[in-house]
Amino acid sequence: MSNLHLKSVEELAPLLESKQLSPVELTKEILEFAHQSQEAINSYIDFYDDEAIKAAEKAEAEIANGDYKGMYHGIPLALKDNLYFKDKVTTMASKIHKDFTSDADATVVEKLREAGVIFTGKLSMHEYAWGITNNNPHYGPVRNPWDTTKMPGGSSGGSGAAVAAGASVASLGTDTAGSIRIPSSACGIVGLKPTHGRVSKFGCFPLAWTLDHIGPMTKTVKDAAAMLEIISGFDHRDPTCVDRPIDQYVNYLTGDVKDLVIGVNEDYFFKQVDHDVENAVRKAIDLLVSQGAKVEVVKIPSLQYAEWAELVTSLSEASAIHHSNLKTRPEDFGNDIRLLFELGELPSAVDYLQAQQVRRQLKAEFAEAFKKVDVLIAPTLPVVANDIGDDTVDLNGEKVDLINNIIRFTGPSNLTGLPALTVPCGFKGKLPIGLQIIGPAFKEGKVLNVGYAVEQCNLMEGKKPEILLANR
Repeated sequence: MSNLHLKSVEELAPLLESKQLSPVELTKEILEFAHQSQEAINSYIDFYDDEAIKAAEKAEAEIANGDYKGMYHGIPLALKDNLYFKDKVTTMASKIHKDFTSDADATVVEKLREAGVIFTGKLSMHEYAWGITNNNPHYGPVRNPWDTTKMPGGSSGGSGAAVAAGASVASLGTDTAGSIRIPSSACGIVGLKPTHGRVSKFGCFPLAWTLDHIGPMTKTVKDAAAMLEIISGFDHRDPTCVDRPIDQYVNYLTGDVKDLVIGVNEDYFFKQVDHDVENAVRKAIDLLVSQGAKVEVVKIPSLQYAEWAELVTSLSEASAIHHSNLKTRPEDFGNDIRLLFELGELPSAVDYLQAQQVRRQLKAEFAEAFKKVDVLIAPTLPVVANDIGDDTVDLNGEKVDLINNIIRFTGPSNLTGLPALTVPCGFKGKLPIGLQIIGPAFKEGKVLNVGYAVEQCNLMEGKKPEILLANR
């Protein structure tokens, strides 16, 4: 094998466009490595080898005839298995839907096909996207490529692990309380949750209707920006989709942060954080300041209620979706998510509506903060990845509950619908740390540029995951 699986889309695209690299050659290598690494990281649920080679041959012919469609043309990638492919099984990594097939592609799948993407298969996830460990009772745990004894984060853990390892050049995740950003942070890659309504969710099995998002999970910020250009846009089939023009997000990536005003919320986003995580994030902020950015402390009082509002909203909406199956076949759910669905039957209508009032107030306070600052920067997670199967995590020498802590900093962006990007910014030991950038609604370009500036600081120092080093 060559090392094509180590490369990002932005590195591979010029080789494909100039015909120095064949989409067939690239697809064969990605598939070979995906199969080879499957036992170690278990990122795939299904492989589409034959279809992928045929699609690669088609892409090769198109490029040879001068019909180059853009940066993702001829790029092989796999998607999370809650995104529908026409006439293909989409399992939601569950027992109940293990044979479910759709009669249409998801909108994001349609758009990627039109852009010339080659699909190599479907990636594992936490069952029904309702968890953050990706320790799946039906398909086995996905393992973190940096340390295969550790979880990759979830629910898009297959996407995070596959992209980090090189088993997929890029991917999509879904995010209801952090399910793009949690695995992206844990696996040392870039993950973007766009503004709610920016990307159509048609053809994505829902977890919680008002909190769900779809977004890129990639090796670099430019890869994420280019993918967002492809998948964005209005779709009448998704009632939450917003009709806004699509930006040329790649054009925002200048790395210029002179006069950028960075908001820092000490009371919530830097409270109860692992010391190494906090130091890495603050170091990155200092580097941006050295390039001309400024820091302003901001207050967002309603954040103190965000975890409760996120929990009541997600539990209630998720349990409504699964109510019938919970009554008739509860034993077919994994133990962890069955408990969550049962808990979701408990909040009252009053609880749910009060949570929406918190949500409205939180949106207003974030909007007020963005009158003074351009973006907010915070840790993506207060901790790094923990051991597979352990429901607690070490936080500065104290064992704390994993799920309650790991979504603390990601959930507010789902409640507000604001765009949030995680980029790698260093390590605790050999495990990656993520920095989160939150921006105003539909200002993904600004958020991506700040992420690009962090990326240019080379805080990862070119280090590669354990699984890549073992397979060289």
